[in-house]
Amino acid sequence: MPASNVRGILSMLAAVATFAVMDLSMKRLAETYPAMQVTFIRGLASLPFLLLATGTMGRWRDLLPNRWGLHLLRGVLQVATLYFFVYAVSRLSLATAYTIFMSGPLMITALSVPFFGERVGWHRWLAVIVGMIGVLVVVRPSGDGMALGGAALLGSVAAVAAAAAYALGVLLIRVLKPTETSAATMFWALFLTATLAGIFSIDGWVPVLWEHWHWIVIIGITGAVGQHFLTEAFRLAAPSVIAPLEYTALAWGMLFDWLLWMTMPSQRMLIGAAIIVASGLYVIHRERLQASAVTQTT
Repeated sequence: MPASNVRGILSMLAAVATFAVMDLSMKRLAETYPAMQVTFIRGLASLPFLLLATGTMGRWRDLLPNRWGLHLLRGVLQVATLYFFVYAVSRLSLATAYTIFMSGPLMITALSVPFFGERVGWHRWLAVIVGMIGVLVVVRPSGDGMALGGAALLGSVAAVAAAAAYALGVLLIRVLKPTETSAATMFWALFLTATLAGIFSIDGWVPVLWEHWHWIVIIGITGAVGQHFLTEAFRLAAPSVIAPLEYTALAWGMLFDWLLWMTMPSQRMLIGAAIIVASGLYVIHRERLQASAVTQTT
């Protein structure tokens, strides 16, 4: 295996672990503060680190946007993604929220057809359908699942909504990529997230307690460091090599659930997770085969 792939894999593993710590910190804050306020904190906490890195490299011009409307739309989608995800982790275990959220890549595959006119063969469509069945296994929208009522069911629906907003946001990044720098894409997403979520959280604002500031600092640091590792991972290795490693977040979720909340995954959650992960890995496999075929014919 090329050395760059090895470094890319290690960077991706570090990114997933770092973002898992960030999600854990947001879940801790969500025990005290409204989900929209936590969303505001997430956006604001990482901004100083991004600006510090940009200033250190003297790349201020990279922050200038070219397509304001699309950045605003992405900001709205980012707020929706974080709000629904924070709400989900406040009602569900980390592992369960991760499991449902990981249907996002399957949604990206499905939505790439109407958005970009991409051709998705029946193999990948079948994988998407099977993956959505896996989501239903976890969510349990009938029978005992409905009996859970309130918290668990609403948390599951929020996780699905977060995955959908995430998928739309990723597709929008593809639209922005030809004209916007990576720094501008990240900065305006964070800035607009902090601004919009800050406005929406004014009405239900809860004063931040001193004992919770360390969680806010952790969110800021892990958000910035995780983004660095993620960028390095995609710079060093092909997406098909490192994308499957995103599913290692499930292991971190289960570990944190056990260590901090003494919660173990249910059999139904594990079955649903296995279905979703298998479907996602199969989609990645088919995309790799398609890319290889295109390379060979050119």
